[in-house]
Amino acid sequence: QVQLVESGGGLVQPGGSLRLSCAASGVFFSIAAMGWYRQAPGKERELVATITSGSSPNYADSVKDRFTISRDNAKNTVYLHMNSLKPEDTAVYYCNALITTWSSSRAYWGQGTQVTVSS
Repeated sequence: QVQLVESGGGLVQPGGSLRLSCAASGVFFSIAAMGWYRQAPGKERELVATITSGSSPNYADSVKDRFTISRDNAKNTVYLHMNSLKPEDTAVYYCNALITTWSSSRAYWGQGTQVTVSS
């Protein structure tokens, strides 16, 4: 059974930094694109950043120049380095990955990790 497990969320002051991690486990052949999404209370889930298997990143305008997405293919892990955090970055952050198993190729989601930016 394929799982995505996130870690690294928490409470941080405005202007601070956090690093989120998401590791894929289970039996699968390959992982294509990976990414991070977030959902604030009362709002729809939105894309934060994605990264291809070749490590080409894509960012939402709201996080460009503040967040950096990266991946370690040997560890099946994607990271989100968040700098200059703002209160509006407060949300539950979800990891997403397109994973191919013996039976399918589809998107998987992590359980979510809370990020709260507050003084």
